[in-house]
Amino acid sequence: MRIIKRLYGFILKSFLPLFAMTFFIVLFIVLMQFLWKYIDDLVGKGLELSVIGELFFYAAVSMVPMALPLAILLASLMTFGNFGEKFELTAMKASGVSLLKAMSPLIVLISGIAVGAFFFQNDVLPHAQVKMWTLLFSMRQKSPELEIPEGVFYDQIPGYNLFVEGKNRETGMLYKVMIYDISKGGDNSTILVADSGRLAFTPDMRYLYLHLFQGEQFENLREQRSIDKNVPFRRETFLDKEVLIPFDANFNRLDEGGMRRQYVGKNIAELRHSIDSIGERLDSIGGQYAGVLRKDAFPILRAPVALSSGRNSGARATFEEKEYPPVAIDTLILALTATQRAQVFDVAESISIRQFNENQFKSMNVSDDKRNLRRHEIELLKKFTLSVACLIFFFIGAPLGAIIRKGGLGTPLVISVLLFLVYYIIDNTGYKMARDGHWIVWCGIWLSTFVLAPLGVYVTYKAMNDSAVFDADRYKSFFRKLIGQKVERNVSYKEVIINDISIPEAKERLGRLSEQCLDFCRLYEKRLGYAAYWTKGYPAPVLNIISQNLEDDVDYMTDCRNSLAVNKLMDFPVIRNLWLYHPSSSKIVAKICLWLFPIGIPLYLIGLKAQKNLKDELRQVSKVCEAIIDILSEEEASENTSPSEPE
Repeated sequence: MRIIKRLYGFILKSFLPLFAMTFFIVLFIVLMQFLWKYIDDLVGKGLELSVIGELFFYAAVSMVPMALPLAILLASLMTFGNFGEKFELTAMKASGVSLLKAMSPLIVLISGIAVGAFFFQNDVLPHAQVKMWTLLFSMRQKSPELEIPEGVFYDQIPGYNLFVEGKNRETGMLYKVMIYDISKGGDNSTILVADSGRLAFTPDMRYLYLHLFQGEQFENLREQRSIDKNVPFRRETFLDKEVLIPFDANFNRLDEGGMRRQYVGKNIAELRHSIDSIGERLDSIGGQYAGVLRKDAFPILRAPVALSSGRNSGARATFEEKEYPPVAIDTLILALTATQRAQVFDVAESISIRQFNENQFKSMNVSDDKRNLRRHEIELLKKFTLSVACLIFFFIGAPLGAIIRKGGLGTPLVISVLLFLVYYIIDNTGYKMARDGHWIVWCGIWLSTFVLAPLGVYVTYKAMNDSAVFDADRYKSFFRKLIGQKVERNVSYKEVIINDISIPEAKERLGRLSEQCLDFCRLYEKRLGYAAYWTKGYPAPVLNIISQNLEDDVDYMTDCRNSLAVNKLMDFPVIRNLWLYHPSSSKIVAKICLWLFPIGIPLYLIGLKAQKNLKDELRQVSKVCEAIIDILSEEEASENTSPSEPE
C-alpha cells in the first residue's frame, strides 16, 4: 500500500507542473488571439495601463474554458509519454499496476477539476464576461487620442475636419489652420481659416479649445434647400478668435446592468428562469398570431343571417354571422364592370400587401425571441460541456501518451494541437448550427462530445490492451495491400535435395497454371465499364486459386536439380489479391462510389490501371511457365538420349 501511495504521489508530481505550465502557455496564446482580434478598439485611445490590464485580466478569465481542455490534453500526453519513453510505464505494468490503476490518481484530480470547472462556468465566468464586455464596449465608445498630423485632413473629431500645414512641437503652435464644421450637414458647413493657432483641452477634458489668430470665417445665413438658387453667407475677419469643439477625451465606463441582463451574465438559475419566461411569451404570442392567421389570412365570404328572437314573430330580428360554403368568386368578379373589377383588384392588392407586411413584422419579432431563446439555451448547456470536455481530453491524452511513448514538447504538442483543432472546428460548427436554428440546440452544443467521446473510449481500450495503434509496419502493409506495391520474389537454389521432382508432373502443373492465366486474360480481355467495375470487378476466388497454384508450383519446383530452372522461378511475379481488383467486395464503399459519380472516377481510373498490371503479370506467369517447360523438356530429352551405363 505504501508503494502504491508513493507511485500515486510520483504520478501527481509529474503531472501537476506540466499541467500548470501548459495551462498558462495556452492561456497566453488565446489571450494574444483576443488582443489581435480587438487591437483596433484599443490602439490610439490614450487608455491608461490599469484599464488595459483590467481588460486583459477579465479576458484571461473568460478564455479559461478554451485553454483548460487543451492544457489537460497536452499535459496528460506529455506525462504518460515521458513514462513510456523512460520505461517507467513498463516497470509499473511489470509490477502488476495496470494502466487504468496508474491513471486513477489523475482521474480523481481531473474529476475534481471538472467539478470546479462547472462552478467556475456558473459563478465566476458570468461576472468576468460582464466586466470584459462592458470594458470593451466602453473602450469602443471612447474618442481616439488627439494627434493631428501635418499636411492632411484629420477627421477623427465627429462633425469636424481639421487641416494643419505645420506644427511647432516645442511651443505647440499650429500654422495655416483650416477647420470645416460639418456638424449641421455638408450643405450648412462653416469654414474657418487662420494663419496660426493653439490647441488645448478644457479642464474637464470634454471640449477642444482652439485659440486662432488672423483668419476668416465663412458660414451660411440660412439653411440651404434644393430649390434655392442663391444662398447668402456671412464672412467674418478676425485677429483673435476662440473656438470650442465638443470632444470628450475621458474614459467613461458603461453601466454593467445592461450586460448583466444578457445571456452571458447569467448563471444556471437565471438562465432557466429566462428560458421559461421567453418560452411562455413565445407560446402566448404564437397562439395569438395563429388565431389571427386562421381568421384573417384566408377570408371567406360570409353573409348575415336574420334570426327571430323569441316566439313573437313581430319582434325585431337579430343578425348572426354564420359561415357558408365558399362562393364562386370568379362568377362574382365577372359580373362586375371593368372599372369595378379594377377597383376590386386594387383593394385586394393593398390588403394583401398590408397583411404581408404585418405578418413579416410579426415574424421578425418571433424570430428575435427565438434567437434570444436559443442563445440562453446554448449558454445553459455550455455550463456543462467544459466539465465533460476536460474528462474526454484526459481519456484521450493519457492513453495516447502511453501508446506513442514520446515525451517532451515535440510529438505531444503536434498531436494535441491537431486534436484540439478538430475539436474546435466541430464545436464551432455545432455552435453556429444551433445558434442559427439549423439544428436542435442540444445536438449542436454536444456535437463535439459525441464525436470525441468514442475516440477516448477507443484509445483507452487500445492502451489497456497494449495494442499497436501506431505500428508503422501494420499501416504500411495495409496501404501496400490497398494500392498494390510490387513484391519481389526471392528463390534460392538448394544444395541438398531430398525429394526429386518428377519432370512430367512438373510440366503438367506448369502447363495447367499457364492455361489458367491465359483463360483469365481472355475472359477479361476488355476493360470493365464504370458500373461493372463497382458492381462486379474481377472474381476474387479465381485470383486466389491462381495465386495459390502459383505458390504451390514454385514451392514444388524448388526441389529441381536444374539450377537454370530454379533461377527462372524468380521471374514469376507475386500475384496479389488487391482491393482495387474487386471493389465490390466492400458493398458500402462500392455503392457510395457508384452513385456519387464524380467521387468514384479517380478510383475507377486507378483500378483500371491496377487491373491492366494484373493481366500483364498473368501473361508473364504464362511465359515463365513455357520457358521452364522448355528447360525441363531439354533436360528430359538429354536424359533419354544419353547412353546407358554398363551393368
